[in-house]
Amino acid sequence: MTMAFEGIDLAPLATELIARASADQADADALMDLSTILQLQGIRDLGVTTQAHALQTKRLFGLQSRGAPGIRLLAIMAPGDLMTNTPLEFLIEDSDISLSMLYLLPDEPIPSELPAHDVLFVAVSQSDRTHALLDQLAAAAPSWPKPVINQPDRITNTSRTQAYQLLEGIPGLFMPVTARASRAELQRISTAALPLRDVLCDGAFPLIVRPVDSHAGRSLAKVDAAEDLEPYLLATGGDEFFISRFVDYSGQDGLFRKYRIVFIDGVPHAGHMGVSEHWMIHYLNAGMADSALKRAEEEAFMNGFEIDFARRHADALRTVAERFALDYLVIDCGETGDGDLLMFEVCTGAVVHAMDPVDVFPYKRPHMNKVFAAFRSMLSRSMSPYGDGVPVV
Repeated sequence: MTMAFEGIDLAPLATELIARASADQADADALMDLSTILQLQGIRDLGVTTQAHALQTKRLFGLQSRGAPGIRLLAIMAPGDLMTNTPLEFLIEDSDISLSMLYLLPDEPIPSELPAHDVLFVAVSQSDRTHALLDQLAAAAPSWPKPVINQPDRITNTSRTQAYQLLEGIPGLFMPVTARASRAELQRISTAALPLRDVLCDGAFPLIVRPVDSHAGRSLAKVDAAEDLEPYLLATGGDEFFISRFVDYSGQDGLFRKYRIVFIDGVPHAGHMGVSEHWMIHYLNAGMADSALKRAEEEAFMNGFEIDFARRHADALRTVAERFALDYLVIDCGETGDGDLLMFEVCTGAVVHAMDPVDVFPYKRPHMNKVFAAFRSMLSRSMSPYGDGVPVV
């Protein structure tokens, strides 16, 4: 992913991995890496299929620590695309944390023998596809002999509809009502056969529409009028959709600003800030690398996070942490014209990284190192009542 972020052509590496997998059909590591490359190249479905082939050979994959491991971290993961699990690799890069990644397939029991570990991290993000696995892990978590990071029954609360229910009524925070609508309902709304407010209680156009379980802006659209729903549905797959009212969060200069905040043990940290001319902001398409002014604004946000943004929204951020009660949580948010915290998404699967080139973003690495250090400290604190790690059988 770092290579792709830096614009390096991944095709030669993909060719090498295909050759490895062709020569040895049991080379699951080659298939897993190839799966990642295919997804980064935008070939999501083939990437997920390639991953499934790898998981037919083995379920446990590992990343070694730098030197002797100080913490042995076991992550429970679910099959799927790059948004399905917490991307822990970025949080432990170049550290003394060794990572074992165990993939569990649907309706599969948790193995009785597991690799030795000091801490268990439930890396499975919330989605319709992972709901049953999270329920299964929730039943197992209370008797787990090692500390469990991110209780699975709390991860399910990060769904768009449940997140709204948890966050409703918090002073200083605004999150539009999110409702789930079927394709048939949206088609009826598009012809005025069904009133929008019968599905979305505060419904009004423009609407934000996206398929259930979509992330990173995939098939996300702003629909300005009822008649625009039909063209959207014709171009978009899926039977179920999330809809919510669009909130114009542009500043006085007409630009939009989206913040990524990382909660570790309930403490908020600055992840990044994207500034864009378009309402749908992704850091990679916001033009941050091309604008010194945008980078200067992000630098000011990160440098002054504790005394400015985190202080202004202290009550709202604290309540978010308390209501979700997850050890590790990421939110994407903005600010309304009235200065309230505007919530876009709550999840455990967003990428928190230090991939940005230091020569262009010299201010970011120190802040990300603080995030990574806080993550390691959290793991270390969780181990303290348990003593030395021993194999789990």
